[in-house]
Amino acid sequence: MSEDPQIRASKIVETYQPVAAHIVQATKLTDTEILLELRLGNGQSLGHGAGQFVQISMFGVGEAPISVCSSPTQTETFELCVRAAGNVTKALHRLEAGDWVGIRGPYGHGFPVEEMVGKDILIIAGGIGLPPLRPLINLVLENREQYGRLIIVYGARSPQDLLFTDELNLWATCDDVEFHLIVEEPDDKWQGPVGVVTVPLRKIDIEPAKTLVAAAVGPPVMYRFVAFELLQKGLPEDNIYFSLERRMKCGVGKCGHCQLNNLYVCVDGPIFCYSDLQGLEEAVEAWAPPTAEAGGKRREPGKGHG
Repeated sequence: MSEDPQIRASKIVETYQPVAAHIVQATKLTDTEILLELRLGNGQSLGHGAGQFVQISMFGVGEAPISVCSSPTQTETFELCVRAAGNVTKALHRLEAGDWVGIRGPYGHGFPVEEMVGKDILIIAGGIGLPPLRPLINLVLENREQYGRLIIVYGARSPQDLLFTDELNLWATCDDVEFHLIVEEPDDKWQGPVGVVTVPLRKIDIEPAKTLVAAAVGPPVMYRFVAFELLQKGLPEDNIYFSLERRMKCGVGKCGHCQLNNLYVCVDGPIFCYSDLQGLEEAVEAWAPPTAEAGGKRREPGKGHG
């Protein structure tokens, strides 16, 4: 028996209908990034997982996909880190506490947190790639006894571009966190390492069998070199995860903007296992040269990994 047309129409409306949310606090992080804390107007929790995203809209301006950057255990409010890059995101930078926006979601598949229990977690972030990883980092820290080593590698263009500096300082002083920070363009006050994220990554010793690279998020060009370094260390392809969040637009697999062959990033991702991206030529940011350990072959494309 076919579905009633009115019920089907109602579901379609629900898919595209945003929920009103108000700004609890707007905090300037850098010259180009702002942190928005929001609360849904209906009083419900967002209910997101680490790695998921929402569609945030400003009435009369437009809509943009933004990864949730607060821990899944933070239920009364949630946070979005927004870089001013286009019309919508620049408009979001003008918001103040008490202003209202629209929220759809959360959408997509996040990180496989259940598979991470008992494993060493290696997190690699470049620039604006840190916010999507922050929920996962906080989730591990909140349940520290359930995981092995927590290794965080974070790189930014300059010291002025560093995000969540208070938390960076906290990670640097935690006895059970191995934190590596690096910038590409130091200023006169910078006393830390200089270079890209692969520089500290090369020096880290890992046990491939018990290490899960929960995340590598950053500029697309970074992915190839990070993957190459990890494969050189003998890490299995199935233990490496990337986020392709930058490709998304509608959030529900309708517009085709994020399509990669048979995959839709917003539906099948945005978090993908590295092995599932092999052979997808349009996902070149996640491709690395074949290694001897892999038999000199690249694997064929598979399904999105949630």
